[in-house]
Amino acid sequence: AIDEYKPLDATTNPSLILAAAQMPAYQKLVDDAVAYGKKLGGSEEEQIKNASDKLFVLFGAEILKRIPGRVSTEVDARLSFDKEGMIQRARRLIDLYKEAGIGKDRILIKLSSTWEGIQAGKVLEAEYGIHCNMTLLFSFAQAVACAEAGVTLISPFVGRILDWYIANGDKKAYEPSEDPGVKSVTKIYNYYKKFGYKTIVMGASFRNTGEIRALTGCDYLTISPKLLAELSKEYTKLTPTLTVKEAQACDLEKIHLDEKAFRWHHNEDQMAVEKLSDGIRKFAADAIKLERMLK
Repeated sequence: AIDEYKPLDATTNPSLILAAAQMPAYQKLVDDAVAYGKKLGGSEEEQIKNASDKLFVLFGAEILKRIPGRVSTEVDARLSFDKEGMIQRARRLIDLYKEAGIGKDRILIKLSSTWEGIQAGKVLEAEYGIHCNMTLLFSFAQAVACAEAGVTLISPFVGRILDWYIANGDKKAYEPSEDPGVKSVTKIYNYYKKFGYKTIVMGASFRNTGEIRALTGCDYLTISPKLLAELSKEYTKLTPTLTVKEAQACDLEKIHLDEKAFRWHHNEDQMAVEKLSDGIRKFAADAIKLERMLK
């Protein structure tokens, strides 16, 4: 799919890696990761952890052969509330890429957008020059905290926000411009551009091409091959719905969030609280399945 659509960047996550690792075409990568884990030795648990990290990097390295930009590699979701653990694991992944001859400029380390994850991102960016992609981002509070932390990129989720509103509300369909996920990313984009934050806004997790079209003009979008195929058959002229000029004219006010304020504002958004914890649980479950497979 990467060869076909030629994106600038690409992303991985535990669920995508788990699915790919089960395909015969990628068996060699799994074998190489297992051999690496055995070679380093240690307890069985350590060997599996090392093999798992290596597998993520091997997939990332394969992707980098096919794209000009960066690949995103995710830190284990089970570390989502462990700032030091995330910093350590991120540095380990960067070291593994370095061993493979790949510099940190071509990597984005994905971290859950918990308070701890955002603070880990702040340290990785400022002290180690490691670029971070803050994922599982659902609330405006998460976006504000990420901007203040000075991370490279955020991945606000569009489709999963829509999923929640459809599952929990009376409305079962939304026009793209009224889609709660689209509205969330639009607000974040406008806030970042109005106040001059350098953090890249990369809309993610789309359910349909309408959401994608409604976010034309966003810094980056991460789009599945299925939706890219649909878009490639459409011949409508796209005009940016998001622009820096309009963002600078919007009426959003600047806010500052310390830990207490962040936790309160995030907690006020039921959707974001539920989707963040659900996302962490699902990624953690897939990481465990991957480890069982390696074992």
